[in-house]
Amino acid sequence: MRFRANIENVPIFYRTIQAVEKLQKKCIIKFTETEMHIICNDDANEGGIQVWSVVKVDSIFASYRIQSNANNQITMILATDALLQALRSSSTSAATSSVAAAVLPTYDSDEVVMKLAKKHDQAVLAFEMLGISRTGRKIRVAHDVRVDVMRPSDVDRLREPLCPEPDVHILLPNLQKLRTIVERIRPLSDIIAIRANNSGKLQVSIDTDTVKLETQWTGCANPPMARDELTQDAEDPAHEHDPDELFSVHVSIRSFLKFLNSHVVSTTTIACVCQNHCAILYVYIGEVADAGGVLTYYIPTVIDGDE
Repeated sequence: MRFRANIENVPIFYRTIQAVEKLQKKCIIKFTETEMHIICNDDANEGGIQVWSVVKVDSIFASYRIQSNANNQITMILATDALLQALRSSSTSAATSSVAAAVLPTYDSDEVVMKLAKKHDQAVLAFEMLGISRTGRKIRVAHDVRVDVMRPSDVDRLREPLCPEPDVHILLPNLQKLRTIVERIRPLSDIIAIRANNSGKLQVSIDTDTVKLETQWTGCANPPMARDELTQDAEDPAHEHDPDELFSVHVSIRSFLKFLNSHVVSTTTIACVCQNHCAILYVYIGEVADAGGVLTYYIPTVIDGDE
């Protein structure tokens, strides 16, 4: 079993793990010949939220080499905060926030290498940075992240959530601005309603015994998704939805805020509403037409969350 890669795009890798770290202390990373899959599927997650992401290898790595008896796939479990710390140590450009930048080392990275190794009978992802300090001195920084390599039989049991066909797809407004709104109403309710229609209307609201609040956006795009294009010709026009009909799902406001932490990596986010079942949220890394990857969040409905 061999794995080695140069990390060419540390900022994207850092921000992707940063979004995941807010959700779960440990995650699963599956490396294949062409993709990196980051998975959070722990049932212990508050609200049952899951993340299944796919990132193209060539959008982050170079000199990428992988070899294993499991179809050249390697899957591991590791602590998200430890991985963040390793990436933070790798380059001064690894983070965009002033808080993170303040703790980064003061040197310029020439090369960041990540490889699977074994130290003291423990599997690790070993990070090595070769660079030049601000004083012109050549330096080497090493950082190890403990990992548990999963058996192929356990990997085969991983299953992405099964969901019904979404009733509506809608482009979300800027996630950071949406997060500001949701944080302000968080003290007022544990549940938030997400509603959308096929005429570009999006609503987020809370409704309790003491307060009712609603924020609405109009003119949002309703992008077609792949399954829409495949089934469009097969649909009976008599059963098509009224474009002004609103579809809704009630979710944990805490879960929704955890998803909104992905604003650090998002350029475009599409929300899919499966009426009274779940919200599926696609966070694209880069523009949709040429995205380097996508983080898919599944947030189940809250039972008995009637407004």
